[in-house]
Amino acid sequence: MSALVRFVDAGLEGLDIILDRFHRRQGVIGALLLSPSLIILGVFAFFPLLYAIYISLFDTRRGIYNGAGNYLRAFNEPEFWRSVKVTFYYAIGTVPLSLAISFTIAWLLFRIVFARSFFRTLYFLPYVTSAVASATVWRALLRPQSGLINLLLINIGIEPQKWLIEPRGVLNILTDGMIPPAIGPSLALCCIIAFDIWHASGFMIVVFLAGLSSIPKQLEEGARLDGASTWQVIRHVSLPLLSPTIFFLLIVSAIKSFQSFNSFYALVSAPGDDTQNLIVYIYAQFYQNQRIGYGAAVAVLMCAAIVLLTIVQWRFVGRKVHYE
Repeated sequence: MSALVRFVDAGLEGLDIILDRFHRRQGVIGALLLSPSLIILGVFAFFPLLYAIYISLFDTRRGIYNGAGNYLRAFNEPEFWRSVKVTFYYAIGTVPLSLAISFTIAWLLFRIVFARSFFRTLYFLPYVTSAVASATVWRALLRPQSGLINLLLINIGIEPQKWLIEPRGVLNILTDGMIPPAIGPSLALCCIIAFDIWHASGFMIVVFLAGLSSIPKQLEEGARLDGASTWQVIRHVSLPLLSPTIFFLLIVSAIKSFQSFNSFYALVSAPGDDTQNLIVYIYAQFYQNQRIGYGAAVAVLMCAAIVLLTIVQWRFVGRKVHYE
């Protein structure tokens, strides 16, 4: 009997050794599979970030160590704060409107049967079109003198606008000067916001359609049987179940709103104070003013702002997300 017990113990010990070697081998295989991604992230993401932090501590024009001087200079620079204001207006204008418009279109597309694929392709087409090519068309439509939009306004008796070169605030224009021109986004910035909503909504529509397709139909049918209206179904059934989708799009669009460059630079060839967001401001410091250290400091500040905004969204908005 004792011999049998010793045999079983020896077998269990051997099994433990085999399982331990197997788990170690799995760890080695997992590390090998992850290594290409980690190398790419390290070379093209983490190293540039660390190098940007490093050069932000120097005055590259004079080649001397500057410490936090570039950061203090940014906080004392009026042009920096104007670019922050433009970025804030742009984010407030694009993110909520893009989500609302994209969800509305996606919900309508989800309900129709006739030519559904055609309309899905039609709305997704701007997203896959080059932003520069699309902006060129928009610039032609919004020309102050011969643009199609102004010609249509003249034909119906409305005064033409400068559109992409108008620095006055849109609230000042709408109220006929009652609100100061410095308050609110400029008309040029509103044109950029409208362009980016049109250009980026195709991605959100496709994601919303995928989310709507995953909602069980019996939930909506049960709400209908209980007498719920269309708005009540959307509010109490569709939106809560789409909260992970909405949260994902909110995070992505908020980050993208800080990083927008193509639309600003393509629509407005020489961005002014009313259309220069943080990315364009950083670009100007690097390539026009040759202030590499200062530009890197502003880029680091923007990166920190994006990280902080994402943490706040995860902290407060993420709590309201309902996962199945």
